[in-house]
Amino acid sequence: MRATRLVSLLLLLQTRGQLTAAELAERLEVSVRTVHRDMESLGAAGVPVEAVRGPAGGYRLAGGYRTRLTGLTADEAEALFAAGMPGPAAELGLGGELAAARLKLLAALPAELQERASRASRLFHLDTRGWFRAEDSVPHLPALSAAVWRGRRARIRYREGRLVVQRTIDPLGLVLKGGVWYLIARRSVGMRVYRVSRVAGVRQLEESFERPPGFELAEFWDEWSRAFEQSRPQVDVTVRVSEEVARRLPGEPRLGADGRAVLRFDDLGIAYRELLRFGAGVEVLEPAELRDRIGETAREVAALYGR
Repeated sequence: MRATRLVSLLLLLQTRGQLTAAELAERLEVSVRTVHRDMESLGAAGVPVEAVRGPAGGYRLAGGYRTRLTGLTADEAEALFAAGMPGPAAELGLGGELAAARLKLLAALPAELQERASRASRLFHLDTRGWFRAEDSVPHLPALSAAVWRGRRARIRYREGRLVVQRTIDPLGLVLKGGVWYLIARRSVGMRVYRVSRVAGVRQLEESFERPPGFELAEFWDEWSRAFEQSRPQVDVTVRVSEEVARRLPGEPRLGADGRAVLRFDDLGIAYRELLRFGAGVEVLEPAELRDRIGETAREVAALYGR
């Protein structure tokens, strides 16, 4: 365990340059005292670690020191090949690069690790698409990805309802959520999130931009998506179902003693479509508006087939 941590510590300094003891402790999930001890061990092993004094100090490798100690363990090799996402990489315009990188990595592994890595890709497959949903068309995703990579300002044409508006943005990152791509960007009016499938055109500008200080894409997305979910209007629907049918309902709700359960939907229209497909297996009790609508549909269907 400690040997693995020392290797991770060395590679962090090699890839990130100078880091404080607190930053290293946070990344390695250990105490600051442990970091100081590990630095002493690296120095004793001949690694030229420098301690920089002062408020902006920390640890760094002296003289541009580089290590070739980048070998993968068997578990790491399996994880890398099991986690490949050829579909999203192709949408970003990186499908060929991903395939070439995987081949190079596989060729560089020892024979025993090659077999384990290849086996992982045969046994596990990651499908990021949702069920029963048409795929978003994202023809402008590679252009947006290029602007994100290069840190270039972009001018996009974006569909807002029936209108197509033009926006000048600083593209900060791309997120794949449930098979849907989103662009996080900064405008003069603040941070914005755009659905990539609604982008009608992209023109990358020559002007570069500075990223907001302290901006972290994953952290921003977690906060934004949580706020978005909480802001969406929702309705509660009380139903009576059997235990067997309840297992097929959204969220697999817990049943009361009389077979009642409360389901939550974004709106009554979605609740109507979701519950209607269960037929007589679900009885809507409340709200009365939804119960009446499903009852009327049931009478119309019965009349149609009764003829």
